[in-house]
Amino acid sequence: MRTQQKKKKKTWLWVTLSVIGVLLIGSALYLGYLIKRTNDTVSVIQEKVDIESLEPPADLAKKEPISILLMGVDERQGDVGRSDSLIYMTVNPNKKEMHMVSIPRDTRTEIIGHNTTDKINHAYAFGGTKMAIETVQNFLGVNVDYFVKVNMESFKQIVDAVGGVEINNHLAFEYEGESFQEGPTQLDGESALKYSRMRYEDPAGDTGRQLRQRKIIEAVIAKGANIQSINKFSDMLGVVENNVKTNLSFDDMWNMVSNYREASGTMVQHTIEGNGTKIDGIWYLEVPEENRNAITDKLKASLEIAPSTASK
Repeated sequence: MRTQQKKKKKTWLWVTLSVIGVLLIGSALYLGYLIKRTNDTVSVIQEKVDIESLEPPADLAKKEPISILLMGVDERQGDVGRSDSLIYMTVNPNKKEMHMVSIPRDTRTEIIGHNTTDKINHAYAFGGTKMAIETVQNFLGVNVDYFVKVNMESFKQIVDAVGGVEINNHLAFEYEGESFQEGPTQLDGESALKYSRMRYEDPAGDTGRQLRQRKIIEAVIAKGANIQSINKFSDMLGVVENNVKTNLSFDDMWNMVSNYREASGTMVQHTIEGNGTKIDGIWYLEVPEENRNAITDKLKASLEIAPSTASK
């Protein structure tokens, strides 16, 4: 039973991460109403990490392209936890676009600072935020300027914090005792979670599930960006306070709102492709070097960095 619950969590965790990341960046749209409240929230969620970067850090004030690592962690009392989901995002205010790549948790790679080759999600268990970030940097070949670490239990709270969402459902189905009809469909936190989980009854399989998850992301972003109620904004900040850690300062967030807001209009998604294999009885995803270099060059292009020579 516990194994099944863990599998379900993984199917929608990347949705939670994406929404939290956008909410965290976009919440400052309403700073004029609740400056002090927001500042207090940012103080609560601060986590300072000494990261050994591959490149000089981006300058927000100069509108340089930046990168953000969204980490979904499953932390329980007495357990250091693991990063069950890793999403790397670039934000380019000049091109007015964002790029996103989800790193499969079973990806086999060098764990920086641990002298081992293992699943990439083990880096967090071995060395916390610092080891996870530096391992991702080494794997992708690009900097992590900022990180947002999210408690994976917060998905329902996020949807409820914006007052629920409406999506245009393209597939009628039933899942865990709830029916979803075609057409405009209103979802609260619980129903949105179920809507994003279903996989095996979808004729398109995992592709169909990803489409439904994107619908929720887009609906939450649109709803969150148009909330006029101070009470709702306060609820959103409460979700962030209880479930997020980041190295973004108050000034960083203000600069992002001032200089990077238009980049959220275009989202480009990339997929890491590899081959499943077993080593000593353990299943891994092996990513060929050429595949990894191709992803690296796309991210570097978004960050306005010269491509690697390995893929030329």
